[in-house]
Amino acid sequence: MCELVYQDVLDALVRIRTRLPATPFHEIPSLSEKFGCRFFLKFESMQPIGAFKVRGGVNLVSQLSELDRSRGLITASTGNHGASIAWAARAFGVRATIIAPEGSNPDKLAAIRRMGAEVVLHGKDFDEAREWCEAQAEENNVRYVHSANEPALIAGVGTVALECFEQEPGIDVLIVPIGGGSGAAGTALVAKERTPQVRVVGVQAERAPAVYQSFQAGEMIPHPSANTFADGLATRVPFELTLSMMQRTVDEVVLVSEEEMCGAIRLLVSEVRVIAEGAGAASTAAAMKMDLKGKTVAAMLSGRNLTAANLQTILLGGVPQP
Repeated sequence: MCELVYQDVLDALVRIRTRLPATPFHEIPSLSEKFGCRFFLKFESMQPIGAFKVRGGVNLVSQLSELDRSRGLITASTGNHGASIAWAARAFGVRATIIAPEGSNPDKLAAIRRMGAEVVLHGKDFDEAREWCEAQAEENNVRYVHSANEPALIAGVGTVALECFEQEPGIDVLIVPIGGGSGAAGTALVAKERTPQVRVVGVQAERAPAVYQSFQAGEMIPHPSANTFADGLATRVPFELTLSMMQRTVDEVVLVSEEEMCGAIRLLVSEVRVIAEGAGAASTAAAMKMDLKGKTVAAMLSGRNLTAANLQTILLGGVPQP
C-alpha cells in the first residue's frame, strides 16, 4: 500500500469522467430550515449501481495490468463494493468473482449477477467472507481487491468531494458514512486540501462501532459484532490504510442508532422524495442530532439499495432486522 496524495484523486477524476458523469449536489431547503443551516445532499444514489463505490471500481479496474486482467478479480462484499467491481469489470472486459456473506441483500446480489460477475456465498458476516476470499485469491492466483486497503479505490471515491467543492467552495462541515472507510478517507483527503478548516465528520452504526472505537483509541480495535441492518456499515474490523488516513484528516466520528437511521430514511422520503439505504441515510441521521446552525453542510447520500421489504418496515415506523 502506498500513501495517497491529492493528485491521485485529481488523476482518478480524469479516468472516471470517461465512464461516469458528475452526480447531483443540491441544497435541500426544507432540511436547511429544519437544521438551521445550508444543508446540501450529494446524490451518489444516482450512480449506475445506486452507490458511490462505483467510482473506486472504475479507477482501479481501468489501471489493471494485462496480467491482472487475465487472472481476473475476486473480492468480498456485502453488496455495493461488489457491484462496483462487477460494473467496472464488465466495462473493461475482466472476469470478476464476488464473495458475499450468507443473508446478504438479495437485490444487491441479483444486480451483481446481472452485471456478469459470479457470486459465491460464504460466512456469517462480511469479515468471515473477506477472510475466506483472501484465502481463495491466494490459492487460485486471482487478483484480490480489498474493499478498503486499495489506494485506487480510495482515490476513486475521493472524487465525490471534488465535485462537492467545485459547486460549493464554502463548505464548513462534510458528513460521510464509514463502513470500511474508503469513502471517508478519500473525501477527507480532498476536503482538507481544498478547505483546511472544514470539519469532516464520519458516521458509524452504534451496532458496528469498530472504526469509532479505533479512532478514539488511536489503534485498531476489532469489535465482536456488526449487527446492523445498514449492511454498508456492517464491518467488525477496521482497516490499516483507511484508519491511518482518517486519523489524520477526519475531525470526529459519531455513532447513530438503528432507529436514527430509520428516522433519516423516512425524512428523506418525505422531504426529498428519495430512497436511501441505511448507510446512505447515516449522514442525515447524524445531522439530525448535530448543532449545525449557521453552517454550510454537505452530507453524503451514499447509496439507495434498500430492499422493498425493509423500506416498507421503515415507512411503517419499524426497524428492520439485520
